[in-house]
Amino acid sequence: MFIGRVTVSVRGSVLRLSSTLKGCVLVWCWLLAEEIRVGDYLVLRDRLYTETDEWAKKEDSVVVVGVTDYAQKKLRDIVGVELPEVGREVRAGEAVASLESVKAAADVYAPVSGKIVEVNERLEEEPELINKDPYGEGWLFKIEMVDPKELEKLLTPEKYAEHIKKREGL
Repeated sequence: MFIGRVTVSVRGSVLRLSSTLKGCVLVWCWLLAEEIRVGDYLVLRDRLYTETDEWAKKEDSVVVVGVTDYAQKKLRDIVGVELPEVGREVRAGEAVASLESVKAAADVYAPVSGKIVEVNERLEEEPELINKDPYGEGWLFKIEMVDPKELEKLLTPEKYAEHIKKREGL
């Protein structure tokens, strides 16, 4: 005979299950974190990464591409962006866009091969969106993939976090 109760609660990114069984309390906690923090840098778990600091989020046969929180913080205030032309065929690893900041200019590389099907035109008037929301409204372009297997060559969020740690000496 079971005498007790089960309680489920969520606090931040932790799911807590507790159960009471005849006076004993058992607690299980699972981290449901959707992000990894590496020092001051944020790595989201719902996308893949390149060693050159681009992120790639698969949406059906299209990959949305942007620069990481790490990259935008290193560049500081982004004041200009040069986006690729829609319809352009690109190869994985090819420089396809560029960012200009008060500190430096940086190329943005295609994480996969395919055709550019959309660019974030808002960035032409509001390049600071990349600093404000690099994983959301600051996305750069979308690529219709030629070979989905190329995604397997990209870094997982955990491996990208390790990559940042090595570079930053953390």
